Amino acid sequence: MITRAELQLLRSLRDKRHREELGLFAVEGEKIVSELLAAGHLFEKIYATSSWKGERTHEIGEEEMARASHFPTPSPVLAVGRIRREALQAGELDRGLTLALDQVQDPGNVGTILRIADWFGLDRVLLSPGCADLHSQKVIQASMGSFARVRAIVAELGTALAGVGAPVIGCALEGRDVHGLCAMADAVVVIGSEGRGLSDEVRGLLTFTVTIPRRGKAESLNAAVAAAVVCDNLRRPAG
Repeated sequence: MITRAELQLLRSLRDKRHREELGLFAVEGEKIVSELLAAGHLFEKIYATSSWKGERTHEIGEEEMARASHFPTPSPVLAVGRIRREALQAGELDRGLTLALDQVQDPGNVGTILRIADWFGLDRVLLSPGCADLHSQKVIQASMGSFARVRAIVAELGTALAGVGAPVIGCALEGRDVHGLCAMADAVVVIGSEGRGLSDEVRGLLTFTVTIPRRGKAESLNAAVAAAVVCDNLRRPAG
């Protein structure tokens, strides 16, 4: 059974403003909820119909799920989690590898970049406030469970990158050939927005830029693809 108040709350979590006000997010779908549970993510509540075979805290009917669902075709499970906002610690970006996202607004790209950071064992992902909402369904779903494993921090990049001791490397059409990049233990790699690239503020804080050489006629690379190529070069063993 689901109350009217619960139904209103679940529907409100479709909107970023309400997610931020309430400090809650909702994620729906058998595969992604299973992945997050397997990764150790703790949910406040898990609403599910009788067809869901996994963990649940509230069993509801299919008609109730249809009213609560964020999808045109409802899933048998919808989970609610509490938003935990990570804070950037002083000097943190000097150590380890960081992917910084400068106004990356496509939620599929943001989620895929979380997955890339997880794959390459990066220490953190830093998102400017103008990026796609970290707690949207599309970002979480695209992360394929990495949402629960990657340290993700939302912060103003201009402030966060100022005075960083590690190299701050920007991805741009102009710059050094990324294939000449040496493996690094400490660095910040900045990926710009899909349409505008790196912001002027961030460009002023870069140590240098790298580019992925173009052999064909495509105008640009997808932000997540570019992130993967640069991460691969940073992690490549010497020699």
